[in-house]
Amino acid sequence: MRNMRVSDASEVMTKSSPYSVAETVARFNEVVAAKDMKVFAVINHSDEAHEAGLDLPETKVIIFGNPEAGTPVMGAAPLVALELPLKVLIWEDEGRTRVSYTAPGALAERYGLSPDLARMLEGIEPLTDAVIFYSTYDRNGVSSSW
Repeated sequence: MRNMRVSDASEVMTKSSPYSVAETVARFNEVVAAKDMKVFAVINHSDEAHEAGLDLPETKVIIFGNPEAGTPVMGAAPLVALELPLKVLIWEDEGRTRVSYTAPGALAERYGLSPDLARMLEGIEPLTDAVIFYSTYDRNGVSSSW
């Protein structure tokens, strides 16, 4: 993986996807929809870079969530709204597809969330696992705290 500079490496989780960036994004959107969650935006950094005449490997950020989960968290800790809805970076890294996101525990610690509120953010773990590890049939059966 390219050189990373993160204040604490445990703050960012990165998983490898066996699929292309485009397929990983499609699978992510499919799993989010199956979980009755909402994709608020997909930011295509690489396309924007190319339009500006710059080179950037495929790099997409998906902003997603569930207001039923995020609203109580933001109500208790308003500054967490800087982090919500949740974001997943799906990117090409030296020919491999990576899926990265801020660790739920890091968010909980950063904003002083109670254990109950912290659990509202933990669904990102099985969600990303469903995207990269399971077939279409299996992904629909993966439970989530959202």
